[in-house]
Amino acid sequence: MIKFTDNREDIIRLWQSSFGDSKEEVEYFIDNVKGDCIAYYADKKAVAMLYLVDCSLYGKWGKYIYAACTEREYRGRGIMSDILDYCKGLGYAFICLIPANDGLIKYYKERGFIGEEEIESIEFSQSEGVVEYLLDGFSLTEPKALVYTKGD
Repeated sequence: MIKFTDNREDIIRLWQSSFGDSKEEVEYFIDNVKGDCIAYYADKKAVAMLYLVDCSLYGKWGKYIYAACTEREYRGRGIMSDILDYCKGLGYAFICLIPANDGLIKYYKERGFIGEEEIESIEFSQSEGVVEYLLDGFSLTEPKALVYTKGD
């Protein structure tokens, strides 16, 4: 089942197991971000999640995907693809993201994120500390944002 969640324990557990940040760092993000968390629940627990963070691109408002992760034992089952499809159906003008590494570019392009934009084109109405999170943590050879627009 996919649903919006604000369950701090689920978010912190998944985030820490995937990214290794401290509980305090995750709590700072949760407490200060302007956006929502979507999680996939299986076996009575959240096993995958991502944040949809408010952003704009060339004056249009949409969402930026951040902290997309799936518990190791649930990977390869299409769960994140299902979450991405769910997000695409929410009617935003666009959804964008910065893949964490070069290997994820193909993954996201295969799921409809075919537009490419300069990272500097994305604007956030977030605190400086949250923006630091949003623009950190990727290791791309050629940094770029991938964009899904309905109809692409």
